[in-house]
Amino acid sequence: TPMILFSVKDDLYEAKNISEEEKSQEELVRLSQFFKTQNDPIEVYFEDQLYEVVYYGNSSFITKTKYAPFVIVIAVLLFLVALYYMYSISKSNEQNRLWAGMAKETAHQIGTPLSSLVGWVEILRSERVDQDYIAEMNKDIDRLNTIANRFSKIGSPPALDKADLVLVVSDTFEYMQRRSSKLIDFTLECSSGSIFCMLNASLLSWTIENLIKNAMDAVKGEGKIHLTVTQNKKWAILKLSDTGKGIPKRKFKRIFKPGETTKKRGWGLGLSLAKRIIEDYHHGKIKVLRSEINKGTTFVILLQKLSTE
Repeated sequence: TPMILFSVKDDLYEAKNISEEEKSQEELVRLSQFFKTQNDPIEVYFEDQLYEVVYYGNSSFITKTKYAPFVIVIAVLLFLVALYYMYSISKSNEQNRLWAGMAKETAHQIGTPLSSLVGWVEILRSERVDQDYIAEMNKDIDRLNTIANRFSKIGSPPALDKADLVLVVSDTFEYMQRRSSKLIDFTLECSSGSIFCMLNASLLSWTIENLIKNAMDAVKGEGKIHLTVTQNKKWAILKLSDTGKGIPKRKFKRIFKPGETTKKRGWGLGLSLAKRIIEDYHHGKIKVLRSEINKGTTFVILLQKLSTE
């Protein structure tokens, strides 16, 4: 226990259990006043005359034990937070397995009517139906096959192959354009030549579809949707712009979270899936580049190019 003895007669301070640096008279006077706030000093009298005063502070052990309850409470809280986090992760993994199982089962169920549709298309072909109609129906069947293939692979790491980004984007954009309102002005501007990246063409097409569908909802069936594909030394750059209702700046990041949606109907999974496909699977970037209320929104996607050397 740190102690200071003050001799009234000699007006002298003496110390015990105090470091050498703090044994100057000025420092001992200061410490004695500090100890006085911790414990009442002991006054020594002889024949009703004050001879000495003992000032003493708290030992290091007492000081540490004072804070022990707070340390214990914090430790318990951290343990509870960790426990809750582990429980949340466990529940999330369980839900992910459930969604993956449902997706695979959906893909399996789609397979049966798809096979029938292929047969009906062959019958229509033999009935001399306009071949343009047959070609469009075949495109829709191919699209359904692609969707079923996507669902069947949910929960498994996607394979990336060398592919021409311009070709993938052009095919998807054309497909969506032919099945949209004639009041929407679609324009596609692609960099000259091919841009090769490591892609899962099916998943990238899914992402572009989601962005285009969101743009179509934003313009409410009448407006402009413009897609550009350019490149720099490192990145292939996709920019999708619309003239729709726009997104408040405070929601630029929130819209990529699961369940976040501005639609009356929908689960808010489209942009969340798009972010996962681009950033987790393709190691690229996706974000809202700019947006103004009632003027429109521009999304940008960056994908790493393959070297042309």
